[in-house]
Amino acid sequence: MTTNLHKAARRASNPIAGVKPAPSRLRRASVAAIILLATVGLLASIIAASLFGSANISPLDVVSTILRHIGLGEIAPNPPLPRLLDALIWESRFPRVLLSALVGAALAVSGAVLQAITRNPLADPYLLGVSSGASTGAVAVILLGIGGGISLSTGAFIGGLLAFGLLLLLLGGGRIASPTRVVLTGVLVSQFFAAVTSLILMISGDANSTRGFTYWLLGTLAGARWDGVNFTAVIILAGVVAILFFASSLDAFTFGWDSATALGVNVTAVRIWLMVLTSLITAAAVAASGAIGFVGLLVPHAVRILVSPMHRTLLPLSAVVGAILLIWVDTFARTAFTPHELPAGVITALLGAPAFALVLKRLES
Repeated sequence: MTTNLHKAARRASNPIAGVKPAPSRLRRASVAAIILLATVGLLASIIAASLFGSANISPLDVVSTILRHIGLGEIAPNPPLPRLLDALIWESRFPRVLLSALVGAALAVSGAVLQAITRNPLADPYLLGVSSGASTGAVAVILLGIGGGISLSTGAFIGGLLAFGLLLLLLGGGRIASPTRVVLTGVLVSQFFAAVTSLILMISGDANSTRGFTYWLLGTLAGARWDGVNFTAVIILAGVVAILFFASSLDAFTFGWDSATALGVNVTAVRIWLMVLTSLITAAAVAASGAIGFVGLLVPHAVRILVSPMHRTLLPLSAVVGAILLIWVDTFARTAFTPHELPAGVITALLGAPAFALVLKRLES
């Protein structure tokens, strides 16, 4: 069944109804080479982005500092930096770059999964209302003091999970057999929590707290610290790896839920698992950075055009491309207008809208 499924999925269109796939597909060796090249590009981006900032530090110094902090100091090419520069790299720049990569990967993979599940080309990681729930959790912690002093990111993560719990409740535990119902329920949950967030801001917010919350809501990675990065990394990496095991089932979803059932997929169970996993990694990403748009919408479509709609390739490559994209978006956001810093979500919106228009034009041609 799996072989037939793969052959059929290669002939299938992407989630945009009526759009033909790219006229030719790269061979497996070429696809593997692209994934390897993208991974090398990701590692190079992590090092290169750590160079940008107010202090000029050489690439070898960055590499040496990282090697020393991970216990490989004996192979470091350069001597240790002064304590201030060492802290600048290890405590400020490097965790922020890593968090950018994690968030970008999580959003891109979530978008690819939800586009397949719902067969909706406009599906993105925030489709299920997790982002709005996270916003409510964050503003409740900031303005209402709920949680006994827990951090903003923890409150946002809990709020995102509560929103997903409400979604599952409204869907009857995930047994709904209609992609449209899932989408509409996600919109309902999103609007409900957005209204709760607005109500809290109106009742309890002052000018300073509202301004700070709005800045976080636009999507920023300025608060990256190692404790938060470690927590986010565990959830996102575990979630993405788990999602990869459902690649064949996601190929089946390309044809619709009824067709997937005919191909032997336990649609209800797989759908619930994928919704849980995408909600977890999206909640972790939003808790760490706020809502950064267009990454989860744009990257999967671009990868489908360039490589393949097969999820065995689409998911890992989307993760790597999403990570690279957000690393450089955040690097631009924090350095282009020094000493001021723009939210990364503003940059992705400015770049994402025209980029997505080009992707749509390419798909329709």
